[in-house]
Amino acid sequence: MVPRLVTKYKDEIIPKMMEKFGYANKYQVPSLVKIVVNVGLGEGLKDKKLLDGAAQEIAQITGQRPVLTAAKKAVAGFKIRKGALVGCKVTLRKARMYEFLDRLVNVALPRIRDFRGVSADSFDQFGNYSLGISEQSIFPEIDVDKVQLVHGMDITIVIKARNKAESFELLSLYGMPFKK
Repeated sequence: MVPRLVTKYKDEIIPKMMEKFGYANKYQVPSLVKIVVNVGLGEGLKDKKLLDGAAQEIAQITGQRPVLTAAKKAVAGFKIRKGALVGCKVTLRKARMYEFLDRLVNVALPRIRDFRGVSADSFDQFGNYSLGISEQSIFPEIDVDKVQLVHGMDITIVIKARNKAESFELLSLYGMPFKK
């Protein structure tokens, strides 16, 4: 079954973007490449169960098993040794990427308390968008009673575009609620 956002991209977004930016063909229209969901847990050094619990929650949210990430350098101030497991990440592509973006925009973000929209200033120079979420319980897949540790996550949406304006327009047409 084709994800809902894929058909929306082909039927609605491509014609609107071609008209607005004057592209010669549909392959010039910006598109999503991947979505990376990252969780950093410094508390995982003391208790491995917390890291395993976070990995299990990310797997429930994204539908894909995460990779545990290790520290690249030792940091004495944080009592971190090189090679110690400090987090987990998932890279979503194709159908899972579109399904995750659909749930993020239409279900999870509106569940944030006092939500007024996401910042439009979080684009990098290449047009990729990064978003930080303070707690994982905004996703309906997470059972709040079974959560061991409330943690946040970083979500990076990698977009093949020429500049920030094209990326902003693409995410707006997908329904991303930007602050006005």
